[in-house]
Formats: sequence, structure tokens, C-alpha cells
Amino acid sequence: MYQSLIINKISGLFLLFLLGLTEVYAEDILSAREVVENFQAELIDVMKSGKELGYEGRFDQLEKPVSESHDLNMIARVVVGREWENMSSDQQEKFIEVFSRFSVAAYAHNFKEYSGESFKFESEEETGRGGIIVHTYLVIPDDKDVKFDYMLKKKGNSWRIINIIANGVSDLALRRSEYGSILKRDGYDVLIEKISEKIDLYSKQ
Repeated sequence: MYQSLIINKISGLFLLFLLGLTEVYAEDILSAREVVENFQAELIDVMKSGKELGYEGRFDQLEKPVSESHDLNMIARVVVGREWENMSSDQQEKFIEVFSRFSVAAYAHNFKEYSGESFKFESEEETGRGGIIVHTYLVIPDDKDVKFDYMLKKKGNSWRIINIIANGVSDLALRRSEYGSILKRDGYDVLIEKISEKIDLYSKQ
């Protein structure tokens, strides 16, 4: 009898513990809008210290925020299109690695100075395939705002950015067109070489 009461008490405490974990875990899952706004906050933070950090400092500070907010593996597959299936597993792994470095390098290059810029949320909408588009603006003092539309999809329990459309121009579409042409014309090795050259160029500007 006594042993049964002890077991029931322990079971009850364990259940409460699990429920508590579930509640904390649920609170930790960010909405699509929060993923975008957190990432934008990181960009502004890097811009504010951009000159002091230099390229390498900006790259190091942005590497984690980019990898945690973007589905770089999925984007890498999409930008090479059908050619992905013709790559070996080693080539696929290498391409994801180089493309991921390029993605961080592009942010480190493009968001390097601060002149009072800020991001402004406009709205969000669901897509027909279970995704979400978060509409925002980059407000630039004494200049025109830049419209940034972020397309996100679920990866496990997390929302991840899979495409960014700046003033109506899709980054994913541009990369797919460029990389697809290089692959068909020059092959895999040349594509890796050209992306690596672009990373090197960004590091020197």
C-alpha cells in the first residue's frame, strides 16, 4: 500500500515535469514573424558596429543567425535545380558548405554600415503550400524604403527562411538562373570556383 502511494506520487511528479517541459518547449518555438524580426535585429546590430568589426567580424557575428533562420540546405538544393540529382553525395555536401559560406558572406558584405536604418513589419500571409510570407520594409533615412518579403516554411518545428524577395526581385530565382547556366555550360567545379571567388571578393571590399 505504502509502496503503491510512493510510486503514484513519483509518477505524478514525473508527469508534471513532462508537462512543464512541454510548456517551456512550446514557448521556445518562434513564429515566422519572430524568426524574421530576430534575424533583422541581428543585421541592424551588425550594421551599427560594421566598421569596427570589419568583414571577418561581421561574418563571424552573422554566421549563427543566418544558419539558424535560413534553411540553407533546402535553398542550396533549389538553386541548382535538376542538376542536384546528378551530383554525388560528396559534391552535394561540398556545395552546401560553399553556398552556406557565400550566404553569410553576402550579408556581411551588404550590411556593413549604419546610417539610421530600421526594419518595419507590414503584414504576413499564408501560402497555399503551408508556408508564410512576412512582408517588411527596410526604412532608409533620406532615401526610398526597400521592400523585403521573406518566404518561410516549417523545418521540423521551426520556421526557416527559404527565399527573400527584395523590391520584387527573388534572390532564389536569380541564383537558380545563374547557377543552372554555369552548371550546364561549365560544370560543377567551375560553379564552386566562381562562388568561392565571389566570397573572396566580398572579403576584400
